[in-house]
Amino acid sequence: MFLKSFTLPDDEGEYRIARRRMQQNGGAFGYLESGYPCGIFPTKGLETLEFARLTLLCGGNGSGKSTILNVIAQKLGLSRVSPFNSSELFDAYADACRYTLAVDDEGEPRELPPASRIITSDDVFDYMLAVRDRNEELEEATVRARREHARLKFGETVKLSGMDDYEALRMQMLARRRTRRRFVHAVSGTPVRLFSNGETALEYFDSRLQADALYLLDEPENSMSPMKQTELAALLTELVRYCGCQFIIATHSPFLLATDGAKVYDFDSVPVRERAWYELEHIKTYHEFFKKHEKKFE
Repeated sequence: MFLKSFTLPDDEGEYRIARRRMQQNGGAFGYLESGYPCGIFPTKGLETLEFARLTLLCGGNGSGKSTILNVIAQKLGLSRVSPFNSSELFDAYADACRYTLAVDDEGEPRELPPASRIITSDDVFDYMLAVRDRNEELEEATVRARREHARLKFGETVKLSGMDDYEALRMQMLARRRTRRRFVHAVSGTPVRLFSNGETALEYFDSRLQADALYLLDEPENSMSPMKQTELAALLTELVRYCGCQFIIATHSPFLLATDGAKVYDFDSVPVRERAWYELEHIKTYHEFFKKHEKKFE
């Protein structure tokens, strides 16, 4: 484990942050375009979160679970890909937060591994879109290479009269030395194999999560079927138990929330508190739904 606890500013601390910014914006007549993220967590009675090796944050839309992941990532300087919902107070707010690191066997605070990062559902969707765009470009390049192969292989030999002719000569030599299939493959490249959204999302996490690192995941189950969510839960459990990883995850997934040994915070309760997964209101909603229709499963 790497991160032991994280403490947010209280009411007074948020007031100082906002007041300082207002003065920067206009002195006695200062203003704020947005107070975000101030005003969210004191109303929930949340000041400090204590983490386990697998900590899950559950709550409805707007409950603050994604915000706190972004605050933690900003404070710790974690790597990220997608931009997030920031504000004029965000950096000052993150600076005012405090955290404690877990200690090693000798009682010294552990360092955050370089591989540690925050991964959001936007990262996964952007990856899918980028791969699809790349595959479309490769398909177009493949069509062009197929058309060019015969002309380059059997056409008039390119005469090298200057560096401007070098690329054309190189392509002709490649076409004459290789079969059409191997030429097309060398010129256009190999497309990335895409599966369903859920399969691709699971592959994304499987290929990017390394051992011995801290990861913040924002709703990683998005686009995954229940079956794929169970596979994701198994992957995360394996990385925690055997690979030295720590996860802090914002999620609605009952399959992740029910993971053995996970610490679950309910962001819908006031104050925010630790609960058993089966005590969460939205889990009870699932239960009531299936109980209502239980005869249909008999």
